[in-house]
Amino acid sequence: MSSDLPHRYDVEVVALLAAPVHRYDGRPAGPVPPQDGDAREVVEVHAGYGVVGDRYAGRPAHRDAQLTVLAVEALEAVAAELGAAPFDPLLARRTVVLRGAEVEALRGERFALDTGSGPVLLGGGRPAHPCAWMDVVLAPGAHRALRGRGGVRCAALSDGELRVGPAVLGSAVPLDPARAGDAVRRHAATP
Repeated sequence: MSSDLPHRYDVEVVALLAAPVHRYDGRPAGPVPPQDGDAREVVEVHAGYGVVGDRYAGRPAHRDAQLTVLAVEALEAVAAELGAAPFDPLLARRTVVLRGAEVEALRGERFALDTGSGPVLLGGGRPAHPCAWMDVVLAPGAHRALRGRGGVRCAALSDGELRVGPAVLGSAVPLDPARAGDAVRRHAATP
């Protein structure tokens, strides 16, 4: 990792997803759409392009949101709050699902993930807001409960490969893994 990313954390890539089509299209209704073939053991990332084989790759409208990163602890916290069984992390439709990282603190920050083939540099951007489909595919109330902890949209800043399993996250800012499932709330303006 580079010296501009001095904070290092041992994390786990729990799940990877690359989908050639949008699975949760339109208003949520009916059964969970098929997810066949979207789970990946390995994804190839290209700077300025995104994840090879993903519907957002190379699309100009998504240049700052080529992939999304989510803390699995957020899903676990929401399931516990709602009294639901554990969620399949792939149903949240995030490109990378991590364990052990305070993902929400990476908004607006550069960070890198190294799963053994060298670091992949990412630019954390705006929040990845959950959609109303979460109430259908996860549990009633999940859409609201995931607000502020639905992950971070990221730009791909370097080429590389990510794989499921152990990883090292390098960050410019210190992270608190104990807060990985916590929601980030907007502060009310002070008069």
